[in-house]
Amino acid sequence: MGASLPPKEANLFKLIVKSYETKQYKKGLKAADTILKKFPDHGETLAMKGLTLNCVDRKSEAYELVRLGLKKDLKSHVCWHVYGLLYRSDREYREAIKCYRNALRIDPDNIEILRDLSLLQAQMRDLSGFVETRQQLLTLKPNHRMNWIGFAVSHHLNSNGSKAVDILEAFEGTLEDDYPPENERCEHGEMLLYKVSLLEECGFFERALEELHKKESKIFDKLGYKEQEVSLLLKLHRFEEGERLFRVLLSMNPDNYRYYEGLQRCLGLYSENGQYSSDEIDRLETLYKSHAQQYSRSSAVKRIPLDFLSDGKFREAAENYVRPLLTKGVPSLFSDLYPLYNHAGKANILGELFLSMEKSIKTTGGYPESEGKEPPSTLVWILFYLAQHYDRCGQYDIALVKIDEAIEHTPTVIDLYSVKSRILKHSGDLTAAAALADEARCMDLSDRYVNSECVKRMLQADQVALAEKTAFLFTKEGDQLNNLYDMQCMWYELESGESYLRQGELGRALKKFLAVEKHYSDITEDQFDFHSYCLRKMTLRTYVEMLKFQDRLHSHAYFRKAASGAIRCYLRLYDCPPKSAAEENDEMSKLPPSQKKKLRQKLRKAEARAKKDADVKNEESSSTSVAKSGKRQVKPVDPDPYGEKLVQIEDPLAEATKYLKLLLKHSCDCLGTHLLSFEVNMRKQKILLALQAVKHLLRLDAENPESHLCLIKFFHKVGELPSPVTETEKLVWRVLEVERPTFSQLHEKSLIEANYVFLEKHKESLMHRAAVAELMYVLEPTRKAAAVKLIEDWVNDVVSIDGVQGAVRTWKLKDCISLHKILEKTLNDHDAALRWKTRCAEFFPFSTYFEGIRSSATSTAFHQTQKIPGNGVVNLNTGETSALLSSNGRLDKLDTLKDLHI
Repeated sequence: MGASLPPKEANLFKLIVKSYETKQYKKGLKAADTILKKFPDHGETLAMKGLTLNCVDRKSEAYELVRLGLKKDLKSHVCWHVYGLLYRSDREYREAIKCYRNALRIDPDNIEILRDLSLLQAQMRDLSGFVETRQQLLTLKPNHRMNWIGFAVSHHLNSNGSKAVDILEAFEGTLEDDYPPENERCEHGEMLLYKVSLLEECGFFERALEELHKKESKIFDKLGYKEQEVSLLLKLHRFEEGERLFRVLLSMNPDNYRYYEGLQRCLGLYSENGQYSSDEIDRLETLYKSHAQQYSRSSAVKRIPLDFLSDGKFREAAENYVRPLLTKGVPSLFSDLYPLYNHAGKANILGELFLSMEKSIKTTGGYPESEGKEPPSTLVWILFYLAQHYDRCGQYDIALVKIDEAIEHTPTVIDLYSVKSRILKHSGDLTAAAALADEARCMDLSDRYVNSECVKRMLQADQVALAEKTAFLFTKEGDQLNNLYDMQCMWYELESGESYLRQGELGRALKKFLAVEKHYSDITEDQFDFHSYCLRKMTLRTYVEMLKFQDRLHSHAYFRKAASGAIRCYLRLYDCPPKSAAEENDEMSKLPPSQKKKLRQKLRKAEARAKKDADVKNEESSSTSVAKSGKRQVKPVDPDPYGEKLVQIEDPLAEATKYLKLLLKHSCDCLGTHLLSFEVNMRKQKILLALQAVKHLLRLDAENPESHLCLIKFFHKVGELPSPVTETEKLVWRVLEVERPTFSQLHEKSLIEANYVFLEKHKESLMHRAAVAELMYVLEPTRKAAAVKLIEDWVNDVVSIDGVQGAVRTWKLKDCISLHKILEKTLNDHDAALRWKTRCAEFFPFSTYFEGIRSSATSTAFHQTQKIPGNGVVNLNTGETSALLSSNGRLDKLDTLKDLHI
């Protein structure tokens, strides 16, 4: 390094390297310029100067100098190493690896280059290369602990756990008996626990337990030691010892649900599906009663029995559990008991229990069969629970009555307004739900959670501008949209993306969905720094868990929503491509002069408004981008803030395929993934890939109406294809001929017959009938009237549902909205769609989509909005109609809050 320079310049070169490492970039540049005055063709100095310039945001100059330096000295490992570091800073890891390998051809034993290469190989999951590099590092420096650990971890990641154990044992053989010293006890203990977990992973349970007991004195994490020991005892079926140890763990933490589950396993009282015999239930009840006496303050020991008890015993246990929580006023009680609503009969018991407590509190002031009096707030929380109970059961009118009663009792509890907003959302009145959420927000302007919930409701009601203004109350001054992006606020981006998609603003929708995808790329990149840190700090178990989490990162629900949203945008762009400037000019030329003038004025105003908004944002960002040091922090300006360039693409299906591949790789067990795959590949005329999507859909859920739709549509489309001509087309045709008999739904049946068989099987389901009707129209366009009749003839039956007071209708609001869209857009029958809308307005009186009689869409008072102040409070003059809107959010109460500001 700098060997070809005279001593003075060689020292200056070392100063450049040191300045780069200590981030003293000006000093390094000055030293580089001094060398280059005398030796302008010194490649290594040119490369180091370029690397330093890269750190001060002069990227183009940096690449030019590094490439020039490499050209001047092609056989310098320093130049190749610097070139790799430059690529690494731009996340071009594959190119960086190539540069490191070129550097190692020149200097194969360079520790720094090997270390950097190993980090990139771990990042890119080049596991065989990672093993090879780590072995080379260990060979060069066997007295370094981190090299031993890195070599072991590399074998573990490469699915060779037994070899990793051998390496760790060899490393222990190099240590003295009194190792570790006091300051390394924690790190060494972590290594020993990692070794035991490796033995467990390899299936050597006896050996792992023996090793654990042998090294007990050297393991610093005693809780981790006990949890590892009890895990091994369970796998060795040594249940008596496991039971004793679980009881010790429970004495340390009696609210840990995993300990109770482990204890049940040791006692033979655990069931994966939650089904127990009467004898097992009696034993479990006895077990938890004894624990309840021992750990009287534990909530877990009282909550767990509610999962296996039934009938009278369940009611008694539930009453004992909820009474203290209602007296205390715990808002999350319903969320705690929510899983019980999936157990047969328990929702009904809970409803009766809370109704009896409500009646008793109102008449006697105390709980049933209790002499003590309860505070007035107890009634509020009982009503609060009942409102959520009826909301869960779909009885929105009763839920609103209960929550209104609670608000009338204590109008200052914010949670009441939030829950009422949620009930209105479920009932279909998104506008009133947003107003109620805003009312809750205005009651505590410093609560970020309530603000976020309000923003979410506004976005669901497609009030994007107001939602943005409300969200910005909790962002830094300046460019607030960038602040939300920097905070990786994905729920906001997803909701706003869906809102823009509903409104047809595909550019903005894509902007939001692709921002979420970028966040996941950033999370993937963030693991890079941990490859060296975790090996140095010996947090090996957590490190391996983190790598496994990163490998399945893109299976997360948020990424799935973002990717599917982007694909739907691209599909819509393909189906309805945006008009070019020439086409727009042609259309404008056909307009009469008066309309042309109005349109031009409208466009000019829109451009002026956009320019003004951009100028304001630039001024705000420039005024707030000065740090305490007085230096201006320049942030890159978004060249396409509204996503206009995103919609001007030549091949939307190629873009959709990029995200579809990620979904197919990481969310292959999701029905929605294969539905999107079917839609994309049918448009691309990729017949075999579409067939693969159909097979996956039938594998996951053959009775789903969407799966049936895709199956019949696929073979109907195939039947319309022209006869094969090329060899490829003939091969595809032969595959289809072989595959069709494998579908049991089509065995010896025509598509029309298969459709009717499906109808007979699922004629009691609204959405299945809708799918059959849609296919009836596709297969036999002349039978459009019969398809419409199939939908309209179905009656919204009354059924009895667990937990419901009385009976409810079987139709769901979401399904009815989907069916209205099918009638209007797919079947293209506007009269039938209007009849369906009128019919559904009776069944869903709160729905704004169907303009129900009790929704804000038909309430005249709701449309008397005067203005929207800066804090987002909706100002209404309700007057005589306030009573009409009382069940839709008490919008008249917002007048009293209009003067609140942050």
